Amino acid sequence: MNLSEQEWWQKAQADTNAVLLDVRTEDEVNNGIIPNAINIDIYKGQGFIDELETLDKTKNYYVYCAAGGRSAQACSVMNQLGFSTAYNLLGGISQWNGPVVLPK
Repeated sequence: MNLSEQEWWQKAQADTNAVLLDVRTEDEVNNGIIPNAINIDIYKGQGFIDELETLDKTKNYYVYCAAGGRSAQACSVMNQLGFSTAYNLLGGISQWNGPVVLPK
């Protein structure tokens, strides 16, 4: 499901079962990440799927990338793998006005 920045962030903040998922590359993540997000690079192909399979499928995932394309693709893959809820951030982090931190 695609959500605008405001909807996505408000929903994530109110959701006690939320997991923020960044599907960008390591180089992109090094420029800044939304606080508390986990990173799994969608370009890892099968490695991306393998890492997704280790996640709790009952959580609600709030997924983003740079512009919204890769995260939409990731949400589709997650739905096929049996994840109950995956929300795509329309416009990605490039349009993001919320908090961003450097990764640890």
